Amino acid sequence: MKTSAEQGIIAVPAGRVTLSDRRTERSWTVELDAYGLAAAPVTQELYEHVTGERPSSAHGARLPVEGVSWGDAVRFCNALSGREGLTPAYRITDGGPEGAPDGDPGGVEWDRGADGYRLPTEAEWEHACRAGTTEARYGPLDEIAWHRGNSGERLHETGGRRPNGWGLHDMLGNVWEWCWDVYDAEVYGSYRVLRGGGWFDERWSCRASVRRRSHPTLRIDDVGFRIARTLTG
Repeated sequence: MKTSAEQGIIAVPAGRVTLSDRRTERSWTVELDAYGLAAAPVTQELYEHVTGERPSSAHGARLPVEGVSWGDAVRFCNALSGREGLTPAYRITDGGPEGAPDGDPGGVEWDRGADGYRLPTEAEWEHACRAGTTEARYGPLDEIAWHRGNSGERLHETGGRRPNGWGLHDMLGNVWEWCWDVYDAEVYGSYRVLRGGGWFDERWSCRASVRRRSHPTLRIDDVGFRIARTLTG
């Protein structure tokens, strides 16, 4: 399997994105350098090829992997980097890649200069999702996303809906995607950010700005991830 080609990493241009949180009524602006982002979420086929595991409750090679925790996603990124001779993005300091607890973000450090695979920040995720647009969605929802109204209440293969203007599929719908960021440490501790909405969500959840939070040990059938890379050199 050609893991690099399979992922279809797309170069996302530098830019500025303003994030907002409905709960706190807070907004903040982030400046971003160019980076790479996978054209679609990680598939079950690729996840099994790299880890030897297929944890998902629904089964299909081209379905997005789900039932994976934030910690599982971090370990996958390092494992895929190792296979491709890249510098791992994460230093897992609490027992190593196999032993580090999923729920301890203090045990995972991001080497921002590494060229290996990693999770996108939520600012990178939203900037890529919007693809230069300013509306809540980058197209008519039924054309770009699998959601509760059109999914038949089941997962679908990646890439089956129209991509955004930068060639990224399933940024909305199908599975929620883990991001690197802690959601709100003062209130929710180690909870991490999820973005994008999923196959069981109502239309209002499938918008570029919607933030969800979950404990990094969570494994559930509507949560997956896509991978990013820092562009070096």
